[in-house]
Amino acid sequence: MTALDNVQDGAPAVNSGPTGSTKGILPFRVFGWSVLAVMAAFLLNNYLNYWQDLPGIAPIFGGVANGSMSIAWSWVQLALYVLFVVLACAYVIRSSHVTLRQDSKRISDLNAYLIRAAFFAVVLVGVTDAIISFLRVEDLLASLVGEQLSDELGLARFRGANVHMPLIAVSFVIAAFTRTLGFTWLALLVVAAELGIVLGRFIFSYEQSFLADLVRFWYAALFLFASAYTLLEDGHVRVDVFYAGLSEKAQGYVNAVGAVVLGMSLCIVVMVIGMGGKQNIINSPILTYEVTQANFGLYVKYLMAGFLGVFAVTMLIQFVSFFLSAIADIRGDSGGRHAEGHVAVA
Repeated sequence: MTALDNVQDGAPAVNSGPTGSTKGILPFRVFGWSVLAVMAAFLLNNYLNYWQDLPGIAPIFGGVANGSMSIAWSWVQLALYVLFVVLACAYVIRSSHVTLRQDSKRISDLNAYLIRAAFFAVVLVGVTDAIISFLRVEDLLASLVGEQLSDELGLARFRGANVHMPLIAVSFVIAAFTRTLGFTWLALLVVAAELGIVLGRFIFSYEQSFLADLVRFWYAALFLFASAYTLLEDGHVRVDVFYAGLSEKAQGYVNAVGAVVLGMSLCIVVMVIGMGGKQNIINSPILTYEVTQANFGLYVKYLMAGFLGVFAVTMLIQFVSFFLSAIADIRGDSGGRHAEGHVAVA
């Protein structure tokens, strides 16, 4: 069982064995949790800016306000960053008994929940949207739900707000009661959808755009959502010339610097470029519930833009966990990859 699979309901994810001393780790824990706090404040302010029409913090620094509301709200939004960081620091101080290994696992477990919820969301939304599209293209939807609801389901904004969003909310509930991440099942669903296209095209001479949309939807989710899990399992391609021959401490330095300079910076760039404005590549499709040009395709293009945001958020969370684990390696704390044979053993 991996650390990402082992989330206990309402219980802290803490390793039971010895995982090192807590002496001198406060700055590293404060840094890690502060990064997560700033990310959470950024996402909350992104919602407040572009969904609730608040001005954002730009006017404080001479920028242009986003919405028409009072600039006083800018200071409230800026205060959110300060508040979240203060709460993160308070948590670290109150949990001073927690080691770096334990903190790393807690963060991975939190990430696991988010990834599980995302996987269930794409499965539920994909299947439901494919059924709706099939009924529409076969002119069966109106007879089942009535003309008015059938017409409304043909509108992207209605389907997104009244079908997709409730399913996503249900996915977060399901994720709290299951321990599987669903990678294998989602890969199987992709194969099944591809098989359905082949059988429909060459045996039944039946082909619709929503079938291809479903494959793309699940493929995108499989690769983008699984990235954080692959990082935990150390499964990403590594051009290894010198790394394998380094000591555990030296590898810890490489991993810690790489996590901050290359990993976290990449995730931050994706979030800032993708969600830095109303017309940016992640915000714009979601705000407008953007869909493909095919009349009877899936109405999920806007969600696929959001996959980039999910990728950046889950990878940033996992890089923070990776950073704390690397610092523990530098310190020689027990419970590392070399000691246990695998970093994900719980």
